[in-house]
Amino acid sequence: MGDFVVLAVRIYRVEQCSILVFIMKKNLIIILGMLLLPAWASAEEINQANTAWVLTSTALVLFMTLPGLSLFYAGLVRSKNVLSVMMQCFAITCLVSILWLAGVYSFVFADGGDWQKLIGGASKIFLPDMGTQTLIGDIPETVFFMFQMTFAIITPALIVGGFAERMKFSAMLWFSGLWLIVVYMPICHWIWGNGWLAQLGVKDFAGGIVIHVNAGVAALVAALVLGSRRGFPATQMPPHNMTMVVTGAGMLWFGWFGFNGGSALKADGSAGMAIAVTHLAAAAGSLTWMAIEWKRFGKPSVLGIVTGMVAGLGTITPASGFVGPAGGLIIGIIAGGVCFVATQYVKRVLKIDDSLDVFPVHGVGGTVGSILTGVFASESLGGMGLNGVSMSGQVGVQILAVAVTAAWSALFSYAILKVVEKIIGLRVTADEEVEGLDIVLHEETGYHKL
Repeated sequence: MGDFVVLAVRIYRVEQCSILVFIMKKNLIIILGMLLLPAWASAEEINQANTAWVLTSTALVLFMTLPGLSLFYAGLVRSKNVLSVMMQCFAITCLVSILWLAGVYSFVFADGGDWQKLIGGASKIFLPDMGTQTLIGDIPETVFFMFQMTFAIITPALIVGGFAERMKFSAMLWFSGLWLIVVYMPICHWIWGNGWLAQLGVKDFAGGIVIHVNAGVAALVAALVLGSRRGFPATQMPPHNMTMVVTGAGMLWFGWFGFNGGSALKADGSAGMAIAVTHLAAAAGSLTWMAIEWKRFGKPSVLGIVTGMVAGLGTITPASGFVGPAGGLIIGIIAGGVCFVATQYVKRVLKIDDSLDVFPVHGVGGTVGSILTGVFASESLGGMGLNGVSMSGQVGVQILAVAVTAAWSALFSYAILKVVEKIIGLRVTADEEVEGLDIVLHEETGYHKL
């Protein structure tokens, strides 16, 4: 080859191609060609940035339940029940984690073959083939498994707010486990496991339907089946520790960045946009609720501003990966107003003791946000686009998914509660409720009198 003697060969990766470079004598460089990356260096290679972000998001979402939701709910109940609520959230975390491994994950995300539209398959029960190099997209399946587990954990934990201060601990465990399998598992598969609703094109980025509508309706049913707490609505039952409530609310806001941003499964602009609109909606929901309360009752309350925050977060959740900043702001404002009205209506007009306002905040918020996703995802309104579907068509699909989820959750939540009631009973006795669940069920107290 004369002067053209190959001294070294290097492969440089650029986007989806590799550049094969021959370094020649006399400092001459010739690019031999552009080659597609081999399989091990493309979609099947672990993306460390995406993996790190989803790992972080997994921790954030678990942080939402433990300690975020635990503190938020514990502060809202009376002091004699503070430990019972924390215990319920903690026990649900443990129970759901084992059930997720034992089959729920598989029937949500494994290939269901001929039954794929309705339910996943059994191939991932106890994860027999999962190793450190097994991937979902470009992240390890272990990471995806854990991330989705945290969503499955917080959903039944949200329902605790509907029956707080009156359900037996054993009944709560049976209800939560059966509900995860009978209600959450199929709905999650239909939307996130490429089931029939996903194939219709429903948009639910981080769980407005799968989590908030689902849990909100279940909480409403639980409140109706168990009945009101003794003394409701005549007796005032204010939160026993607002400091605890605000602390938990702050943790929820912080963790929600992993909830929505992590659902992109990538460390990219879509995750950044999801976090941006999440924050804006939370802020807008808080201020809107505060303003309405201030005008109506004369003073803005701490409870009101943090409840408005949760309303904004729950409402933006389904839309977070599909809308722009303006859409997030508007959705947050609507959330604060609609959820405030819903809360007042459920408690004051219907007199339903959904103790911690799960349905009017999460159920109504998730419904509103899921429907508005079909509107504000439109490019004309600053969204990411509807992929060729008309706005009315997308809104129609969103309404269908909400209606199906609400109906399934209501029907089977009621059935599970009735079965548990028949076998072991649902509610503590009147005397036990007066004494408080902390002592009656756990022989402990959250506070010791000096």
